[in-house]
Amino acid sequence: MTALRTGIAQFCTLAVCGVLLGAFYEQFAGAVLPCPLCMLQRMAMVLCAAGPAWILALSLRRRVGPDDYARGYGASVLGAVLGAAVSARQVLLHIEPGDPGYGEAVLGLHLYTWAFVVFVVVLLVSGLHLMLAMPAKEERLPWQGASRVVVLVLLAITALNAVLVFALAGFHAYLPDDPTGYRLFEDLGWSTPSE
Repeated sequence: MTALRTGIAQFCTLAVCGVLLGAFYEQFAGAVLPCPLCMLQRMAMVLCAAGPAWILALSLRRRVGPDDYARGYGASVLGAVLGAAVSARQVLLHIEPGDPGYGEAVLGLHLYTWAFVVFVVVLLVSGLHLMLAMPAKEERLPWQGASRVVVLVLLAITALNAVLVFALAGFHAYLPDDPTGYRLFEDLGWSTPSE
């Protein structure tokens, strides 16, 4: 059962990291710059992945117990609730008939709609894990090497996300509602403003 719990934590972390990598792909390959609501959804996804990653990181130093699982998956639930609220808000902004939505559709749905689906899945998986897979006592998790790699992948994606937010906002306190370029590069004179 311990191996199953470890595998679930690793899978949950990597699955959300995969979604974030897909968003980065759309940003660079599809040239779809994220709006402020998109960035908030990305941050909420990082929090969703940080819960199980925190459990894995703790297991590298000591045994983890039921309270660690509760805190970890509780953080995932909190991130999923916040992210679902933001993505639902963005869906509702574009629900009017004839509204083309923001960005390109992927498999028929816009990224913010997919984000809502991901947040609901995170809520379900975290809730089920809290109900059914909590250990009765402290345990040492297996696959320490794989857990270390998973945590490092999440840290790298989080750092990349922070750099992208800074590049989009530049030295301004906010992101524009409909970004047209990387304001940091415009502020430094490395590119001309798109507008």
